Amino acid sequence: MTSQRTRMRMIERLREQGITDIAVLDVMLQTPRHIFVDEALSHRAYEDTSLPIGYQQTLSQPYIVARMTELLLQVKPAKVLEVGTGSGYQTAVLAQLVERVASVERIAPLLEKARQRIRLLQLDNVLFKHADGGMGWADRGPFDGILSAAAPARIPEQLKQQLAVGGRMVIPVGDHHQQQLVTVDRTDKGFVEKVVEPVKFVPLVAGRVS
Repeated sequence: MTSQRTRMRMIERLREQGITDIAVLDVMLQTPRHIFVDEALSHRAYEDTSLPIGYQQTLSQPYIVARMTELLLQVKPAKVLEVGTGSGYQTAVLAQLVERVASVERIAPLLEKARQRIRLLQLDNVLFKHADGGMGWADRGPFDGILSAAAPARIPEQLKQQLAVGGRMVIPVGDHHQQQLVTVDRTDKGFVEKVVEPVKFVPLVAGRVS
């Protein structure tokens, strides 16, 4: 179930859910989502659902990937920090839409698999780091965009400080009871936060690398 028709159904569903960015839709149509999950789950790769990738982590549903990417692209970022590489799918989508991606992951086996998949797709504008994502990657900042695939209880100050003026962070915030997708825009006067919609992500685990 990885045919072009299957992928087109995913794109049509995204359109119905309100995704309008043509570049995002085109990249998601062309990116083989099935290679980012175990082979036993590949037949479900284009369903509108999150899928397990091991280590109590998940591959986000297509709508969330598209929505977060669309929100980020509104500020036309060139250099993006991704917090939580996971399977590498969101990484691959971003890498085809921005100039450079710096991706941080705390779970080494997930990071290595993601690195292999990105290499397979011949995307050469991604840098990876095995580290605590909540700390960001200060040496590579500031970033025009920051996208987090895990939810902190509150937005880490370290991430906000690595956001360039004119840049945007897209991040889920909350606990296991309630989370909201939030955009954080940095202006020359400070930070402007806006709640977008309810979401459900794995928690951002700070200070632990495995």
